[in-house]
Amino acid sequence: MRPLTYLGVLLFASGGATDVHAQQDTERLALDTAVVAAIKTDPWLSGSQHTQQALNDEATAASTLPDPRVSLMAANFPLNGFDLNQEGMTQLVAAVTQMLPRGDSLKLASQQKLQLAQQHPLLRQDRQAKVKATVTQLWLEAFRAQESIRLLEQDRSLFEQLMDAAEAGYSSAIGKARQQDVIRAQLELTRLQDRLTLLSQQRETAEQRLLEWIGEDIGAGVSSELPEQSLALPLSLKEIQQVSAQARYEWIRNHPELQALEQRINATRTSIALARQKYKPQWGLTAQYGYRYDDPMGSDRADLFSVGVSFDLPVFTQNRQDKEVSAAVNRTEAIKTEKRLRSRQLMAALDTAIAQLVRLGERHALYTEQLLPQMAEQAEASLSAYNNDDGDFSEAVRARIAELNARIDGLSIAVDRQKTIAQINYLLTQAPINPQGPATSF
Repeated sequence: MRPLTYLGVLLFASGGATDVHAQQDTERLALDTAVVAAIKTDPWLSGSQHTQQALNDEATAASTLPDPRVSLMAANFPLNGFDLNQEGMTQLVAAVTQMLPRGDSLKLASQQKLQLAQQHPLLRQDRQAKVKATVTQLWLEAFRAQESIRLLEQDRSLFEQLMDAAEAGYSSAIGKARQQDVIRAQLELTRLQDRLTLLSQQRETAEQRLLEWIGEDIGAGVSSELPEQSLALPLSLKEIQQVSAQARYEWIRNHPELQALEQRINATRTSIALARQKYKPQWGLTAQYGYRYDDPMGSDRADLFSVGVSFDLPVFTQNRQDKEVSAAVNRTEAIKTEKRLRSRQLMAALDTAIAQLVRLGERHALYTEQLLPQMAEQAEASLSAYNNDDGDFSEAVRARIAELNARIDGLSIAVDRQKTIAQINYLLTQAPINPQGPATSF
């Protein structure tokens, strides 16, 4: 028997052993905590609230008549003596002019501002859903790297014992231990260390990117428990697959990002009506009072009062009003095109994510039910054969590495499933029926 026999139990009991963590899980960052912190501290949401309030204020201002204009002047002074009593037309004049808007331009300008403001609750809902999906993806990346490191660290001590046993067998010439067995064990331990370094880099990168969103130090790392998310709709994955493309499009059509684009379309439609108001004349009302001095004989002169109406004539419309209406129409069509394009993108992303989740589910079942148990059996059989002088050391090491890789692959599949569910849940976000609520503080 070879001196590796005592390692058999250690090597393969490790796969089902209870993990011992240096930090209590309560000290680690849970996914739900990360999402809540990211949404709470997102400055974009606060900026959107301020923008909505600004648009509401602009709507009020846009619906108000322009301020009247007041003019004061001394009229008809005689230049041959500047005698205020000499001429009957000499007077001090005070005039007030009020310009009136063209057609319904005030109402339409206010309506357009309100429509632009009403898109912000939808944009904030979309932003919150995006933040949740993004933070979930980053948290899961940090979890993947962290747990992969744990699996490798768990096996590193076993590989060190494996190398020590190979060296002991080779130096004592017991059994058939060879120098190449020692070298192979050293090589695999070095490669294991390189993988640990790479995974540590990936973990640090994911945690730093996560830090950008949550605004606080992650500390002991993320939680060691992989959360099991559920789909946003009360349907199973199989039922979602069986839903028609038209029904899936209805889900996408009510996405807050698309509904926000619809609000922009409504605002640009209003801008078309607003541009057409410029074909109508703009009216102005003027009232004027003139104070006259007494005549040279001391008799009173009657003061004068005048009223008048002014208006412009939109006659040369070809290069101004016509072009402004055309520009407003083209802007509306451009946003409609943007909405159609984004609808296609969201629909394609949903179909892709659903198909990906199906395959990941199949792979997850395959790994859990068949591949991982089979790899463990193969690794145990290879080690047993080597311990009984009936196998090769390299084969035993390869089998152990293959099992380790399979466990890491299984972890990656489980993580990818949760990442895909997070993506699907974002795509299935539904806008509220009445999003035109007041802007609220965060």
